[in-house]
Amino acid sequence: MSETTHDGGVAVSTRPSPDDGLSPTELAAKYGLAVSGARPGLVDYVRQLWGRRHFILAFSQAKLTAQYSQAKLGQVWQVATPLLNTLVYYLIFGVIMKAGRGMSLDTYIPFLVTGVFVFTFTQSSVMAGVRAISGNLGLVRALHFPRASLPISFALQQLQQLLFSMIVLFVVAIGFGSYPSLSWVLIVPALVLQFFFNTGLALIVARLGAKTPDLAQLMPFIMRTWMYASGVMFSINHMLADRPEWVVRALQVNPGAIYMDLMRFALIKDYGASNLPPHVWAIALFWAVAVFVGGFVYFWKAEERYGRG
Repeated sequence: MSETTHDGGVAVSTRPSPDDGLSPTELAAKYGLAVSGARPGLVDYVRQLWGRRHFILAFSQAKLTAQYSQAKLGQVWQVATPLLNTLVYYLIFGVIMKAGRGMSLDTYIPFLVTGVFVFTFTQSSVMAGVRAISGNLGLVRALHFPRASLPISFALQQLQQLLFSMIVLFVVAIGFGSYPSLSWVLIVPALVLQFFFNTGLALIVARLGAKTPDLAQLMPFIMRTWMYASGVMFSINHMLADRPEWVVRALQVNPGAIYMDLMRFALIKDYGASNLPPHVWAIALFWAVAVFVGGFVYFWKAEERYGRG
């Protein structure tokens, strides 16, 4: 039914719209509209990430190349930094504090180097992840892409850096009498599991860091405490032999220690299975799957909020 009104002597005919009475949600559904920047479903999100796989790889490689571009020694610092840390830890913990007691020098040196390199992989992934969103706001605000691409690419960057450093790790192991054997094959699954664990952790701290940038200042203290509790510089079995068994097991099954000990078991000739907790591979798999899946879902839940505010 139409109505006629008069405005300044001019007759204007108004007719009711077929959309009258519809709520904004009903209008959006009717015309196929969606909220700008809305979070996609989890399956669609995974599909979008897979579509950006080339970007993720290229971005991680570019970050790795640029990391030491201002230094004269360039990429050499990828290896020199953990080696210098190892030297400092050896002088303090190995020589002064005798943290390597119970192990020969030929075992303790590769034990320490392996611990530093492997824990640095996790530490660097977390430190890069906590700034993945807050440190790349220009990119996040300018382009539309699944934001999980950033922490994943940073974790991948750290994996590439570790693989480069593994050459030195192999040289140290061989130099102290641990020659290549079938156990070295275990390096591959150990690194794969640690990578998934690190990626999940990077996703968790990326969301936390996006909301609370000051977390990046606190994280070094958290990581240092974790490192000391994970047996990087000492054998948990030997140092805590007089402690209750549950204390030893609790420290051994923490993921910081699990992945280091798996790598040590694979690389070092005299580092036997007695140094590992029971069901070590099942525990390593649990940490990798639980943290990666949980971290991915946790990060995805806030997808539409990154870069805003």
